[in-house]
Amino acid sequence: MASRLSLLTLTLLATTSDLVAASQSAEHGFVADTSLIVTARNFFLQNDYRTGQRDQSYRQEWAQGFIANLQSGFTQGTLGAGVDAHGFYGLKLDSGRGRAGTGLLPLDSDGRAEDDYASAGGVLKLRLSQTTLRIGEMEVETPVLDTGDKRLQPEYATGLFLDSRDVEGVKLIAGHFSAFKNENASTAKGDFDGYGASTRDRSMTLAGVETTGSTPVGGSLYASQLTDTWRQYYGNLHYIHVLSDNSSLLLDSNLYRTLDQGSARAGAIDNTAYSLSAKYSVGAQAFTLAWQKIDGDTPFDFVGGDSIYLANSVKYADFNGAHEQSWQLRYDLDASVFGMPGLRFMTRYVRGSQIDGTHAPQGAVYQPFDEDTGRFEPIQGKDGRHWERDIDLKYVVQSGPAKDLSLNVSHVSHRGNDAQGGDDIDRLYVVVQYPLSVL
Repeated sequence: MASRLSLLTLTLLATTSDLVAASQSAEHGFVADTSLIVTARNFFLQNDYRTGQRDQSYRQEWAQGFIANLQSGFTQGTLGAGVDAHGFYGLKLDSGRGRAGTGLLPLDSDGRAEDDYASAGGVLKLRLSQTTLRIGEMEVETPVLDTGDKRLQPEYATGLFLDSRDVEGVKLIAGHFSAFKNENASTAKGDFDGYGASTRDRSMTLAGVETTGSTPVGGSLYASQLTDTWRQYYGNLHYIHVLSDNSSLLLDSNLYRTLDQGSARAGAIDNTAYSLSAKYSVGAQAFTLAWQKIDGDTPFDFVGGDSIYLANSVKYADFNGAHEQSWQLRYDLDASVFGMPGLRFMTRYVRGSQIDGTHAPQGAVYQPFDEDTGRFEPIQGKDGRHWERDIDLKYVVQSGPAKDLSLNVSHVSHRGNDAQGGDDIDRLYVVVQYPLSVL
């Protein structure tokens, strides 16, 4: 491990030495605007499968991770240059062959969790006016490709990403990515694992436009392509109405349109997914009602852990089955109103029904051929239904030596019939996180 960290340090020094020399005397520049944050993340995850069909009905792991994020400023001049870098080290605290596989740690050839793992990556960034181009391995946050951060290590995508804000009130986005690093991996691969399909040695291209600022009405439009799999289009429209000094109403709508492309590795896809939600906030409380619908013979497909901006994509289930319709009720509370600043509570209930995956294209990923039965078997049957209940409690220390230390405890319950395709599961998360600003 020491050799890996030394190599990373030498690489960063070699990459940035010329830039430091050019900008070390500037009030704002490469050095003056550089920051380094190291986050210690302690993660306990327990999966209790109630379906009764798994060889492994119980998974439980505990691990410690350290995430270092270095962000430089930009050199002075018309074209500014800078670098970002990240490093990660994950350590197994508790696991076993019969309990491994939660996604916190990589597995060896015997199905046991590795004792530790590490990774590193970086980005060269160039800025002209209010336009920034990033080249390298990075976290991405768009509705059509969003690297998740739900386990010990964040996900990363490798490629080019352009962010332009030269037009007032508008953000323009474009990107092309050829590799992806999963949350329990040390290296990136040319694999983009979708909800049902995995595309090997291909790429992801995207472009979009978003409104910015604090106007009551806003939205975004995006288009993306997963090579030889699908093309996807996304639209969002939202409106916020201030009712009084301490109350507001947020209306939000999302729509995805997905069509197969090229050699169609996931099979024929003709899918429309959309959601509507209304959030009423009053004082320290918020109440949300959401509805979601999938129109198509296949589930709504996506890549990246968080690349689904539909209202009912929650902790465990995404409620994105073929022809599925779902409803959500949610309640949020900021406990500072009771004299406990930093404490937040959330609970929600989502119910989905009308799933019918029996019309998915035969031979493709959503209805493959089963050699044991000699038939095409859809991954979702007819009249599938399920529900999920989430309870989340988070506390962030507000002051003192432990300021910004957070404790997050979450419990998830998911139940459904055989036709919906998911597991009956009770899941417990306990995450303790502390970000330390080094620079």
